[in-house]
Amino acid sequence: MFELLLLVLGVVLIVWGAEQFAEHLAAASSRLGVTTFALAILLAGAEPEELATAVAAGVRDVPAVAFGDVVGANAAICLVALAVGALVAPLPFSPTIRRYAALALPAGVLAVAFAWDGEVGRLEGLVLVAAYVGYVALIWVRERRPPSLGETSELDEATTSGVSPSRVGRELVLVVIGTAAIVVGASLLVEAVRRFTDLEADQTRLSLTIVGFATAFELVVLAWSSARRGISDAVVAAVVDSYAYNSTMTLGAAAVITPLGIADASLLHLPMLGMLAALGLVLALSARTGRLTRADAVVLLGGYVLFLVLSAAS
Repeated sequence: MFELLLLVLGVVLIVWGAEQFAEHLAAASSRLGVTTFALAILLAGAEPEELATAVAAGVRDVPAVAFGDVVGANAAICLVALAVGALVAPLPFSPTIRRYAALALPAGVLAVAFAWDGEVGRLEGLVLVAAYVGYVALIWVRERRPPSLGETSELDEATTSGVSPSRVGRELVLVVIGTAAIVVGASLLVEAVRRFTDLEADQTRLSLTIVGFATAFELVVLAWSSARRGISDAVVAAVVDSYAYNSTMTLGAAAVITPLGIADASLLHLPMLGMLAALGLVLALSARTGRLTRADAVVLLGGYVLFLVLSAAS
């Protein structure tokens, strides 16, 4: 019972903290002068909850949670978050968005290649972090002065030049508070999984399913609320960058701090292939009509059910 309480409390803190982080970091970054798409893909897509969970798992010597969270969260944001957004309103996939989605796929392949043997050392971690820095640099250069991809009321309010310094200071304080909540929540979540079971196989399965979905839940909510308000570009941008961020920065930073390794790497093989297939499915469905429709959303949700089955059976 206590383990379940820790799990629930950890999820609540992570979701609340991630909401504060994403919402107020956008406002605090109002004077960067980037487009809506660039701001969304660089900030809303950054996943502090996954990073904190993976780092906490490594430090507490529960590496199965770190691996499972990265893989499970990436599957959830592709197959659930985008599906939820597409159920509300069709999600457009312009050539620009598809290009950056395609760039995220090699990031996933690199992560799978490094983690295939069940180990990611410090050197591999540094390579993954460097890969994300390169990914961000490319986006920054390409998107600083691009044609507008569709200004949105929510992000316009955050990026307007009229935000006062005092308001920016307040937003930064809320970012710090949100980050602290994420760190505490991640620690509680990892501790809950550790207390549930000492078996590495069970820890891996719990992380691929429950932990992965929990840390990705903030993006599911973002997809629903943004699509409902017509902020489709922001939804797609956030999901695309989250996939790349988790594959590189989350896994890489955790490995740099504490090298990760599990005894039975085969537990991750099918789920990791499923993670790659998730983004591949999104790209394939969006290539037909240049958007994700409600029918596509049903296919994506079916894909997530299959991912859960494979994860539980691995």
